[in-house]
Parts: sequence; C-alpha cells; structure tokens
Amino acid sequence: MWLFFVHYPQKTNPKIGFALLGIVCTFAARQTGVNSVCRKRAKTYPVDSLSYKTVSINKQNADKQWVVVDAADQILGRFSSKVAKLLRGKYKPSFTPHVDCGDNVIVINAEKIKLTGNKWTEKSYIRHTGYPGGQRSLTATELFEKDPTRVVEKAIKGMLPKNKLGAELFRNLYVIAGDAHNHGGQQPTVLNINELS
Repeated sequence: MWLFFVHYPQKTNPKIGFALLGIVCTFAARQTGVNSVCRKRAKTYPVDSLSYKTVSINKQNADKQWVVVDAADQILGRFSSKVAKLLRGKYKPSFTPHVDCGDNVIVINAEKIKLTGNKWTEKSYIRHTGYPGGQRSLTATELFEKDPTRVVEKAIKGMLPKNKLGAELFRNLYVIAGDAHNHGGQQPTVLNINELS
C-alpha cells in the first residue's frame, strides 16, 4: 500500500485541496488495484424483512363496521369532514388509499344540523339542466326546506375522492332525518363524533 501526502498552502481555497486529494486517491487506486483507498466501508446490519411487511387491505380482509353518528347541533363542515374520514377508513391503522376500507355510516337527526354565519341565506347550490340558459341555484335554506338530508349528503360527497372509489364510498352513507333508522339488523355501534379529531 502506498502512502501519499498532499501539501498545499493554508491560504489556498479548501476546494482545491479536496480536488488534489481526489486526484491522488484516484491515482493510488489505479496503481494498487484497490477501489476503496479513500472510502470508508459502510456498516451493514442484518434486518428481519418479514417484520417490516406492510399489509395492504382488500375487499376480502377489510374490517368494515356499521356506526351511527348524531348530527344534532353539529356544524355542517366540521361534522362532514369527520364522516368523510370514517367512510374512507382513515381512523384505522390499516388504511389503504385505493381500497374501500371505511365503515358504513348512518347519520341521524340531519334536520338538526347547524350552519355558521350567514350561510343559510348566502350559501348557494348551483346545478345545470343541460339546456342553454339552464343554470339553476338554490340557497341552503331552500334546499333544506325541500330535503334536509341533501344538505348533509352534498357536504360529505364533496369531501370524498372524485372518482369511482368516491362513488363507491358514498354508497356506504345513509343520511336520515330523525333518529329512527331501519338498519337495526346490522347492529350498528353508536359513535360520539366529538371524540374524533
């Protein structure tokens, strides 16, 4: 093994010194046939790869539950974002983004939802009939008077993915005016929405 010393004045730019050192290392490697003259060997540690496997959920092993949430005296936007997370399954450690791994959610007391500020009169829902000049709009109050469940449904649907998965997740939502639902056979568990973040 050859030993090389690189000497350059102190006032010289350090980059020049590193360049000279690199040239010397390359020369030494060529002369000795050793590639790691100027490189430190990285330490390697054995890893049990079986303990680090990520479980990807599919339809067969998805743990889907039925839950009931109460919309009484809840703010529409904050309430809808939590329900959308339940539908997607984001509260589960096994959450898989491209799979329907969320729960079936039953929303009761949809007619008791709250909107803050002037949203009852200023918030508008716009649609189009498909004909020229066919744009129609309804305020939140007008839509609520027609069907209070549609206000909650539209808010939650807008927070789901805009693709086939989002349409599939939306079919797991059941919004009901009042506290009586016909899904008792599924034995849903009552969930306090205020405990979720």
